[in-house]
Amino acid sequence: MMDLSKLTAQDDLTPVLGGFWPGIQIYYPPIKFNPLDGSYESMEQAKFRLQKHAYKTKAHTLLFDLEDGCRMKDMSRKLLLEELPKFPERDFQIAIRINPFRTDEYEEDLKLLKQIHRYIDVIVLAKAGEVYGDAEIRDLSSWLVSIGSSLTIQPIIEHPKSLHIASKLMSYQTVKHVVFGIHDFSKAMAYKITPEGWIDELETFFNLLTMEARIHGKGVIGGVEVLLTPNSLPDSCLEKKDIRRWLDLHGDHASRHVYAHAKRETAMGLTGKQVITPNHINICKVAFTPSPDEIQKDINILKEAIRADALLSGAIRYEGEMLDPPMFGKSLQNILRAYALKSLKEEDQNFALHVLGKMPLHTIKENWPFGQI
Repeated sequence: MMDLSKLTAQDDLTPVLGGFWPGIQIYYPPIKFNPLDGSYESMEQAKFRLQKHAYKTKAHTLLFDLEDGCRMKDMSRKLLLEELPKFPERDFQIAIRINPFRTDEYEEDLKLLKQIHRYIDVIVLAKAGEVYGDAEIRDLSSWLVSIGSSLTIQPIIEHPKSLHIASKLMSYQTVKHVVFGIHDFSKAMAYKITPEGWIDELETFFNLLTMEARIHGKGVIGGVEVLLTPNSLPDSCLEKKDIRRWLDLHGDHASRHVYAHAKRETAMGLTGKQVITPNHINICKVAFTPSPDEIQKDINILKEAIRADALLSGAIRYEGEMLDPPMFGKSLQNILRAYALKSLKEEDQNFALHVLGKMPLHTIKENWPFGQI
């Protein structure tokens, strides 16, 4: 086993913690329709928009869509081929949603990926497993090996057939996270879902997917909101009290529901959420990311547990509560969640590694199944 006690925040922590999460993924249309004049962008207009907005996204993942949200597919591929190599240094992932397996558009997407795979991080496979089962992930994984690529694959679960074989889809090393495609899924089930209540309306299937993912040590990326918000949450809002104040003063029906959904998905342990508007990025980021005050409380709990030699067996009293190892594990999870979403300070990363170094392997896996140790 790797000696965790000798690791620091400067080391490659991927083998221990499994790398960074998809976090908030924003769909970015390569070639966009302009409703004002009823036409699509020119190549030059698309390049200007990409450089103005995509270069500076605050999302964890920039997701270029070549599937359902993309009408001008050939032009979009040409744009990505020309522009992705020019991207400046970035602190976010780049993903491309490709078309369903073995369709004509899928084959064209693979031709593009062969040329640009060095400039992206993730392939998002639409309608995964619906026609050919888990062989779709197997063949795409083999193809990645053949071109010398280390890209990961995020299958989108958009049909009950896919949910039925979710464990098989998750069994491949190239799959670290799966996406719950709520709108296609509800269509396949002939369910009528609402923008405000879709989590409740699809709760059974959501729970099945998250349970399978937890068993296999994979993450789940949550549903896309269709409600549009006119305002964006300021970057200065980090604590829950700040967000509640902003929602009271500036929030609307849509922003309150989007935040409530993101908070609930966070409580379900999801590793990401897809959004379709920049105004959703920060409100979902703060819902998904533990705040500085939360992190400090969790660190204090773990310090007290270590001081009492109760980390693995025993209990402590903390701020009117009796806490034992399962509670300590939840505190550790919250700290590691902040790390996975790139919001944990270096000194706190070192403390988390210090705590992990005091745990046996099976306890680490109970608390954090995403690593490779």
